[in-house]
Amino acid sequence: MRDTDPTPRPEPDLCSWLRLSRAPGVGRITAAHLLRAFGSPDAIFTASRDQLLAYVTPAQAASLAAPLSSDTARLVDTTQAWLHQPGNALLTLFDPAYPPLLAQISDCPLLLYIRGRQDLLHGAALAIVGSRNASVQGRANALAFAQALSEAGLTVVSGLALGIDTAAHDGALRGCGSTVAVVGTGADRIYPARNAALARRIAHEGCMVSEYPLGTPPRPEHFPQRNRIISGLAAGVLVIEAAAGSGSLITARMANEQGRDVFALPGSIHAALSKGCHQLIREGAQLVDAVDDILLALSMAPLVRQAAAPPAAAAAAEASPLLTILGNSTMHIDTILAHGAMTAGALSADLLALEMAGVVARLPGGLLQRVHR
Repeated sequence: MRDTDPTPRPEPDLCSWLRLSRAPGVGRITAAHLLRAFGSPDAIFTASRDQLLAYVTPAQAASLAAPLSSDTARLVDTTQAWLHQPGNALLTLFDPAYPPLLAQISDCPLLLYIRGRQDLLHGAALAIVGSRNASVQGRANALAFAQALSEAGLTVVSGLALGIDTAAHDGALRGCGSTVAVVGTGADRIYPARNAALARRIAHEGCMVSEYPLGTPPRPEHFPQRNRIISGLAAGVLVIEAAAGSGSLITARMANEQGRDVFALPGSIHAALSKGCHQLIREGAQLVDAVDDILLALSMAPLVRQAAAPPAAAAAAEASPLLTILGNSTMHIDTILAHGAMTAGALSADLLALEMAGVVARLPGGLLQRVHR
């Protein structure tokens, strides 16, 4: 009898991959072990209980033998419709287009939901991570390093978070290497909402990656988990501003376990956001203060730069007595006044002019910091 239902039937392979990725009690590592043993998800689901028990526990075998759930069936339909939209793709672990560096890590994702340029997942890449509550100088550093690395031909990988991640994506899009955003939600969602415009631009000019099924909302446990993908896609990780105990340190340690290079920018000994970077340097991360430090470590040619004249406002600010006192340090307003070279009124006027020129930034706690761009 001829089937008159106009609704497209899900491809069996897609259904099996999604079913395997969602099987309760069967994690990524176990699933990958089963795939190596049986050759495909279809073969896993047609295997006998005894065959499965050679590789998994009885509870896991029962989970794999359970019929397709209604939730997974709906996800298959949703995913199939999403894949029909331009620029969207789903890469399985066995797909020739799966990122080769990521495939090397022990707990690589079974599935990658992709929006944008898949070619970026195969070129040379460096990850940049750091604090969500970054300082003005930290964001300026992330933007400058990302743009220079992009100009050198590297793809910049980050996590679309506020702060350092946002600046890194922005800087990379200004160069020729572009950027990859690894998100902790479904690929059809954007988090945080403040980065909606940036996410759309990355999906158009760069690449967005998620291992989570479509519709997955932001959950706290997803962001540490996605960090292994950020480091796994890159030859190394650069940490710019991280407090002690920061999630960026998790990414750096995962990178180290994956055999990737770890780089860290040092900062003021008085800044809480420098503590994590200094800790990484003590543990063996490579201290960098210029992009060429990274390029040389990756056996790439240093950048050829042309000297640019400073903006007029910044040039005029060089004559400021406040900058003379501040130097390259982070300093409290009371300490500057105690120096005795400026009155409170003169300091207030000079500070206003320097802030407008983008040369000095206020930090929490009454601290001032010179901003280098």
